[in-house]
Amino acid sequence: MSATAAAPRRAPRRPARRSRAVRPTVAWRVIALVALAVTAGCNYSFRAGSFPPPHIRSLAVEPFRNETDRFDLADALTAQLQRELPAALGVRAAGLDAADAVVRGTITRYDVQAPNYRVGAPGRPAEVLQREVRISVSVEIVDRIQNVVLWSSSSETGEGLFPEGAPEEEGRMAALEILVQRIVDGAQSNW
Repeated sequence: MSATAAAPRRAPRRPARRSRAVRPTVAWRVIALVALAVTAGCNYSFRAGSFPPPHIRSLAVEPFRNETDRFDLADALTAQLQRELPAALGVRAAGLDAADAVVRGTITRYDVQAPNYRVGAPGRPAEVLQREVRISVSVEIVDRIQNVVLWSSSSETGEGLFPEGAPEEEGRMAALEILVQRIVDGAQSNW
């Protein structure tokens, strides 16, 4: 052995390891953020079909004003809305003086058109195969408790087809049914 003996080599010292349970990892951070977001959102709830607002329990339909030359049209539309709208919106029908909300509007247009026809031979008129009634209204639903408009539309239209030669009443009834459904859909889509 020599006088200068080599000192024993030491292994390089490694830093002390933390326990995995103590050291936050990326996964734990993500879980913590998700938990925080979930608990922060606990006050929010979604209720499908939440029209009308909970304080609206009854609905009245005012007679619609009529700007067309079809004098019985306003009565027919008002009656159909009174029959169908409260049940469709989940409220009860009420008189104007006792209702929480009121539907009012104006019939702005009534047209009968021929959308389906066959071109006639030269010198002969076209042959109408089908006619269509189009009824347009402006309508609003007003919350009488908070005095705000819950929903409105300046141009809801219902169309009803009927065969040539059939009574126009068939097309009118179909157009009124579609118009009422569009009013229901419009009101519900707002919420």
